[in-house]
Amino acid sequence: MNNFKRKVSGLFLILTIFFSCNTKATEVIEIKHTEGDMTSVIRNAIESAKEKDIKLVFEKGVYNFETHYATGKYLHVTNHGNGFKKIIFNFEGFNSVEIEGNGSEFIFNGQTAPFVFEGCNKIDVRNLTLDWDIPFSFQGDVMAVNEVEQYYDLKPYTKGFSWKLRKGQIEFPGINHFNFTSLGSSLSHNKETKAVDYGAWDQNLIPNYVEKLPNGNLRFHDNNMKKFPRVGSVLQSKGDKKNNRYAPAFLVRNSKNIIFDKVVIHHALGMGFLFERSEDIKIVNSGIYIREGSDRVISIIADATHFANCKGDVLIENCRLEGMYDDGTNVHGTYVQVDKIIDSKTVRVALRHFQQLGFEFAEAGDEVWIIKNPNPQRAGENKVAGVHVINDVFTELTLENELPSDLKEGDILENKTWNPTFTMRGNTIRDHRARNIIIKTPKKIIIEDNDLSSMMSSIMLRGETFFWYESGNVEDVVIRNNRFVHCAYGGSEHAVLKVSPRLAKTFDNTITYDRNIQFINNTIETFDNRIVWADRVDGLIIKGNTIKQTTTEKPQFPDAFMFDLINCNGVEISDNTYDGNCDKSLKADDSSNKTLKVKNNKGFKNL
Repeated sequence: MNNFKRKVSGLFLILTIFFSCNTKATEVIEIKHTEGDMTSVIRNAIESAKEKDIKLVFEKGVYNFETHYATGKYLHVTNHGNGFKKIIFNFEGFNSVEIEGNGSEFIFNGQTAPFVFEGCNKIDVRNLTLDWDIPFSFQGDVMAVNEVEQYYDLKPYTKGFSWKLRKGQIEFPGINHFNFTSLGSSLSHNKETKAVDYGAWDQNLIPNYVEKLPNGNLRFHDNNMKKFPRVGSVLQSKGDKKNNRYAPAFLVRNSKNIIFDKVVIHHALGMGFLFERSEDIKIVNSGIYIREGSDRVISIIADATHFANCKGDVLIENCRLEGMYDDGTNVHGTYVQVDKIIDSKTVRVALRHFQQLGFEFAEAGDEVWIIKNPNPQRAGENKVAGVHVINDVFTELTLENELPSDLKEGDILENKTWNPTFTMRGNTIRDHRARNIIIKTPKKIIIEDNDLSSMMSSIMLRGETFFWYESGNVEDVVIRNNRFVHCAYGGSEHAVLKVSPRLAKTFDNTITYDRNIQFINNTIETFDNRIVWADRVDGLIIKGNTIKQTTTEKPQFPDAFMFDLINCNGVEISDNTYDGNCDKSLKADDSSNKTLKVKNNKGFKNL
C-alpha cells in the first residue's frame, strides 16, 4: 500500500509518494512553520487529503489562526451554546487522525471551535499547546468597596485584554464583532495564588452603570450585589451564561480509540476536552492551566474535561488542571423525559435542558433503562429498534419490546449502552471554580492518588432528573490514596465528598439512589468540618482516612458535621484518625442509624 507524504506551507505544496508495506495507507502531511494566519493552509491541507487515514506533523513553532477563512458549520454542542461555529481543524469522516505538534503553540484569535473530530476510529494528538491572544474575559483589581452606596472600584487589566466602556457599561472583548454587554458570571480571586477567593460566591453581575474615575479606575454601581468582592482581590468575569460557552478546544463525537498526550490548553471559549458518544479515551500527561507569567486568573471558560454518554474505558492520568471556570471533570449520561406514549412500542421523548438541545440520545441497537416516578431506581430495560428525530427537542423512539403498561408522561429514560468505566489517577486539580470531579456512571469508577483542592465539593456524585438531566446513579466507586487540601472554600456549603442526587419533586426522596462507594486511605487537610455528606446511599465505606484540621482559614460552617448521613443504608466508618478540635463528628438520621457501623476511629470527639 502507499504511504503518502506532503509538505505544506503558506507558499507551496509538494506531494511525494513513498511506498510502504503498511496494511493501509496513511497520508503524512508536513506543516512547515509560516508567519501570519495559518487557517487557510490548514483548511486546504485537510480538504485536499486523498486518504481517510492522515497524520499532520508540525514543524516546531508558534502558529497563528484567524477565523476569517475558517470552515463554517452549524453545531449542536452539548453543554455549550448551539449555533454556527468557525472551525479551524475540521476532521469529519476520516478513519484515523494523528497530530504531532512537536512542541508547537497554536494561538487563536476570536470565536472559534479549534478542533472538531466526527466519526473517527482513531485519534492521536500529541505535543501541542493552545492559547488565545486575547481572552474572552474581563478582570480588574478590587481597589475600593462601598456597601452602603453599593459600588466597587476596579483597576482594569489592559495589557493582553480587550474591552471598552460604552454607554455606562463594560463591553468585551470586541473581537469578530462580538461583545458581552454585562460582566455576567463573576468571581473574586486571590491575587497571589490566582485561586478563587476564600468565601467567594458565584454571581451574575449586571451593574446599573459604570463610570470612569479621574485616576483611570472604573466604578461599578450595582444595587443588586449579594456579596461584594474583597479589597485586594481580583474580580474576574466571563460574560453571560447564554453566550459564554461558544465551543470547546477539542470536540470529539462518535469516535473511538482516542489519545491526547502532552496537550496543554491555556485558554478556550468553553470546555477544554469534550467527548460525546465516544469510546476508549485517554488524556495523559496533559494540562489546562494559566500560562506562566500571565496576569490572567482564568484558564478556560468551562469544564476542563467533559464526557457525555461515552463508553469503554476513560482514563485521565498525570494531568494538571487549574484555573478553569467549571469542573475538573464531568462524566455523565443524559436523561430524556417521556413526552407522549404513541403506541405500545413507541414513545416520544424530550431533551429538557437548553444546553442539551440537539444531543443524540440513542441510536438503533442501544439499550435503555426506564425510570418511573416516584421511584428513581432503574425499573426495566428495553432496546431501541428505530429513531426518528423530530427536531432539537423531540425524538420518537421505537423499542423492540412493549413499553410498561404503567409508563406515563414525565417518566424518564436513560441510555444503558453508553456508560464508561472511569479512572482518574495521579492528577493535580486546583485553583478553579466548582468541583474537582463530578461523576455519574454505573460502571467502575477509580479515583486514586490525586492532589485535589476545590472551591466547592472536591468530589461530587450527583445524578439529576431535572434541570441538567444528567444521569445517573453510581454503583461501584473507589476513592483512595488521594490528598485533599483546602477543599470547599467557596461561599456555599459543600464537603470533601458529597453524594447528593438532585431529583425532581415527583420522586420519593427516601429511596436510595447511589450505591457501593468506598472512601478509603485518603489524606485530608481542612479548615472546615464537612468531610463526607451523603444522601440516599446504599453501601458506603469510610475507612483508613487521615484528617487534620488546619488553621489557614476559619470554618465557614462550624455547626456542620464531619460525617452527615441522610436516608443511607449500610454505612461503615472505621479506622479513621483525626487531629483537630471539631466536636461535631457524626450526624445520622434514623434511617441511616439502623445499619450504621462505627469502629476503631481515633482522635474524634463523640464518635
